[in-house]
Amino acid sequence: MSFLLNRLRQLPARTLGALAAVITVVIWTAFIVIARASAKGHLLPLDIACMRIVGASVILLPWGFIWVKRMRVTQADAGSFGGLSPLPWAMTVRCGLFGGLLYAVMAYSGFFFAPAAHGSVLMPGTLALWASLLAIPLLGERLHRNRLLGLACITGGGLLVGGNSLLHALDGGEVWKGDLLFMAAAFCWSTYSVLSRRYSLQAIPAIIAITCFAFFSFVPAYAALCALGVLDTHLPSAPLSEVLFQAAFQGGGSVVMSGITFTQMIRHYGPVRSTMITSLVPGLSALGAVWWLGEPLDWHLVVGLLLVTCGILFGVQKASKG
Repeated sequence: MSFLLNRLRQLPARTLGALAAVITVVIWTAFIVIARASAKGHLLPLDIACMRIVGASVILLPWGFIWVKRMRVTQADAGSFGGLSPLPWAMTVRCGLFGGLLYAVMAYSGFFFAPAAHGSVLMPGTLALWASLLAIPLLGERLHRNRLLGLACITGGGLLVGGNSLLHALDGGEVWKGDLLFMAAAFCWSTYSVLSRRYSLQAIPAIIAITCFAFFSFVPAYAALCALGVLDTHLPSAPLSEVLFQAAFQGGGSVVMSGITFTQMIRHYGPVRSTMITSLVPGLSALGAVWWLGEPLDWHLVVGLLLVTCGILFGVQKASKG
């Protein structure tokens, strides 16, 4: 992994930035479409969350061990979790709980109830909403006019999509459950993002830390509960190819690769232009769900996507003005 990173750093900055942006958008878009498609496969939501954590851990826990070992040359008590997390114990737990464990469980569970188009609106869109609201008490930020207008658009888009599913809840529909899970997942990731800014965390140590916490808190407990029959699992009966794919894409791709490329994209384009680039994800993933999964794209989803995208861009404009 370090060898690959060193080779990539030798590329021209413009090429590296563009490559990072394309990879980030593709992975984020594919995450939503593939997670929804996985709901029609053999694995259950917690099975996929487990494969995400295990897949990322295979790469990141050895990396964390090497990282902490180097840190301890100058700081003997650096790191935590047996020298696998580069962050202190309390920081690893706080960030890992929201960014590693709860986000994965809620996001994958949401796709078993709601279409990918709903996830396209409610996860990327409400990320900006929750992050802005959490930044007020945790970072002391203020909401100015354009930011408020952006949040109003995002809220309107979310209500248009989620409210429609709530109207059908009394008819026996379960889409609203997925919508709530999507918003809860976005809240968890936003909490992790704000904590990362508050602690001024570097991307790679933070990714290692949240994966470390998720591995040691989730995997043993999940295995024990499944063995006791408390939780159901399809991992033993699922095709090996499907299990390995989920570990590779959800862990290696969604966690490791997109975490690195997103950081590189911010370094090259800055946070404002990066946010504008990632605002492509809601629309692309919704169209991907229509194309690959045959999902309908009703008028309320289209309007919700437009409102969310406009809301993200309004927020970026305010950020660019400081």
